[in-house]
Amino acid sequence: MRGAAHGFPVVLSDLSLEYPSHGPSPAHVALHGLTLTIHPGEVLGLLGSAGSGKSTLAKVLSGVAFDPQSAEVRPVITGGEATVLGHRLRSLPRRKVPQLQFHVGYLPQDAAATLPRDRTVSEIVAEPILERDRRYNRKALQTRVATMIDAVRLPLGMLDKFPYELSGGQRQRVALAQALVLGPSLLIADEPTAGIDLTVRDAVAQLISELRDREHHSFSALIISHDLPVLRRTADRIAVLDKGELAALGTIDEVFDDPAHPYVMALAGALDAGHAVIDDLEDGPTA
Repeated sequence: MRGAAHGFPVVLSDLSLEYPSHGPSPAHVALHGLTLTIHPGEVLGLLGSAGSGKSTLAKVLSGVAFDPQSAEVRPVITGGEATVLGHRLRSLPRRKVPQLQFHVGYLPQDAAATLPRDRTVSEIVAEPILERDRRYNRKALQTRVATMIDAVRLPLGMLDKFPYELSGGQRQRVALAQALVLGPSLLIADEPTAGIDLTVRDAVAQLISELRDREHHSFSALIISHDLPVLRRTADRIAVLDKGELAALGTIDEVFDDPAHPYVMALAGALDAGHAVIDDLEDGPTA
């Protein structure tokens, strides 16, 4: 099966995603005809207009969209194919979803704000391990969790603290540690620096880069962000989505030095005007 992806962590071929009709809500096309590849060891940044399908894509590639326990309306693949770490998602059996998720670290958009308040940092980071093996050796578990907390530059004294005792930036690091504790081959981070202090944002971006370098580029990543300094620091290339379609793909300089798509032109104009965070662009095209 892995040969189908030619060794690439993510291969999207003319991928279309749709939310089926639900009650009074009609069907909604989230992505249409998306084709791109994430190379081994590469960090691909993803940005785009509101409603352009960024978070939907993250949920599908991480396997979260296939969770039968989810109460949300789940997107379905209506065209093309997405292959993640050799798994063809359009025909992925339900029993294979945990196997996919074991190798994909997922940092959802609201990760820092939704950490369980009644669990300690140690319990939160250990959760992905214990979900798969409740009998995991306790001493080995403690060592693994402590190593991960140290890797995200949190003092070990925080292991027994609860999320409400931490700052927003500290909670985000805990969420990142949880996403990486299984040693994933692919990290998918949805707005990892949103809602935290500017100086902490830069530190989190630096941390992602350092973790990747420390692992000798052994994991690839998709980072969704509106913060261009974050993408410039972490991403090898960026993809820009608008109205569910690919508007541009390349390095940041390639994309913005010679923009052809109207939305990308608007983003380039915002950059020239000194905007670093694309959310500042209120009058640009929307989806």
